[in-house]
Amino acid sequence: MSQSMLSTTWLVCREGLPVIRRRCLNCSSDRYRPNGKFRINANHKLLDVWLLALCAGCGKTIKLTVLERVQVHTIDPPTLDRFHDNDLTLAAELLADPLLARRNSVTLDWADAWTLRRTAGDGPVVEVGFAERIPIRVTTLLAAGLNVSRTEVRRLIADGSLQSKRRLTGTVSADFTFEDRRST
Repeated sequence: MSQSMLSTTWLVCREGLPVIRRRCLNCSSDRYRPNGKFRINANHKLLDVWLLALCAGCGKTIKLTVLERVQVHTIDPPTLDRFHDNDLTLAAELLADPLLARRNSVTLDWADAWTLRRTAGDGPVVEVGFAERIPIRVTTLLAAGLNVSRTEVRRLIADGSLQSKRRLTGTVSADFTFEDRRST
């Protein structure tokens, strides 16, 4: 039998944009919804680019710094066009970059922004792939894929029913493989 027949493949895909966690100065909310819109400001030959997000409570707009005082000629023209076109895919790519979150002192909540696509397989090996860099708790990912609770996932890890060369705790955003030994 081929390796593909003995393994199942899961693919983590982005389904939307993550919620931005940052305290609002106008209301008590700490959730902002990015809408994929950019603001570009030109000062002579220097550009500033911000990603805009709206407070979930009061609608106040915040600007997340993407580029600051950058020479226009250093930005490749297709990327600049994507900023001007408010490219949603570009917004997702930028939000997945941990440097953007660090630079703007925000955290991201990807809880409702991803989905898991599974292919059928009859073997115990599960290959998990990521279409984009989306940080997810391993137990949350396994619970969604196995259709069990996170508590059950932790129990299965503890009793050795789920095994991997990668530690099955913490967060993950890169491909990994694990073995489901419940049926063997």
